[in-house]
Amino acid sequence: MKIRRRLIPTAALAALSLTAVSACSSDSAGAGNAGGSDKFDVVASFYPMQFLAEQIGGDHVNVTTLTEPGQEPHDLEISAKQTAQLQEADAILYLKNLQPSVDEAVAQADVGSKVDAATLTKLEDHGDVEHEHGHEGEEHAEGEEHAEDEHAGEEEHAEEGGHALDPHVWLDPVKYAEIAKGVGAAFEKADPGHAADYKANTQALVGKLNALDAEFADGLKDTRTKVFFTNHAAFGYLAERYGLTQEAISVSPEGEPSPARIKELQSEARADGVTTVFYETLVSDRTAKTLAKDAGLKTDVLDPLEGITDKSKGDDYIQVMESNLSALKSALGAK
Repeated sequence: MKIRRRLIPTAALAALSLTAVSACSSDSAGAGNAGGSDKFDVVASFYPMQFLAEQIGGDHVNVTTLTEPGQEPHDLEISAKQTAQLQEADAILYLKNLQPSVDEAVAQADVGSKVDAATLTKLEDHGDVEHEHGHEGEEHAEGEEHAEDEHAGEEEHAEEGGHALDPHVWLDPVKYAEIAKGVGAAFEKADPGHAADYKANTQALVGKLNALDAEFADGLKDTRTKVFFTNHAAFGYLAERYGLTQEAISVSPEGEPSPARIKELQSEARADGVTTVFYETLVSDRTAKTLAKDAGLKTDVLDPLEGITDKSKGDDYIQVMESNLSALKSALGAK
C-alpha cells in the first residue's frame, strides 16, 4: 500500500502476552453482574473486543465493555467502578497501546486471563499514527517477558523508523480472524468445561470473516480509482489488504488540517479522481464537509467500528463492515 501522508510520530508499540488459567469457579463474582454470575465473566476494552467475546463465548459468557456506545475509545479514562470490575473478571480482552488508561488498569489487575489482541496477529507500520502508544518504562505483569522478546524485532524496526505500529487491525477481516482464533484458544484454556463450544463458535466466526474478506476482495478488485480520503488514518490495514491508498485529512480524529494540507488534498482529489470525503460517526464531520465543499466533493461515512450507536449503519461488526464496503465501492467507482 502506498502511504503519502506521514503523521506525528509516537512511541513504538509494545506487546503483552496472552495468559490463561484453568476453569473459573461457578460462584465467581461477575464483572458485569454485581450479584455474581455463573458464567465466564469477560471485560472487553472496546467494541471490536466485545464483539469477539460475545461471538466466541456465546451463552457461556457475560461480557462487559469498558467503552460505552458513542464514547471515543482513545479518550477513555477508567473509573473506580470499572477498576473494580476488572479485578472481578475471569478474563480481560483488550488491545494494548490503543487506550493507555486500560493498559495501566490491566497491568494492575489480578486476573487469571489477560488476552491482548495485539499479540495474536502481526502489527504493521503504516507510517506514523496519531495515538499515544503506551508508556516507556512501564512495569509489565508477570509472565510478559516472553512476549516482549518475541516482538522485540518489530518494536526495534518501528522505533528506528520513528513510527508506531498501527493498532487498527480489526478493520482487516483477515487479521481480525487471526485474532479471533487466538481469543478462542484463550477461552478454551481458561474455561475448559466449555472448550468445545468455544472452538465451534470460533470456527463459525472465522467463516463469517473469511466470507467478508471475499466480499471486499471481489467488490474492490476493479475500481476507477484506488484513492480514498478519510477523517483520520484508521484504514491502513484495510487499504493494504485490498490494494487501496488511504489519505488522512488530519492527524487525529478531531484534529484540524493546515491550510497547506487542505490545498494538497484538493490537488490530489483532482489528480486521482477522488469523489468522496469520508468521515466517522463518533467525531465531528465539520472538517470533512468543509474540505468536500471547497473541493466540490461528496461526503459519506466510513466507520472505523470503534463503537456501535444508533448512527451506525448496521447492528454489529459484520453489518457495518458491509456498509463500509458499499460506501467504498460507490466512492471508488467499482465496476
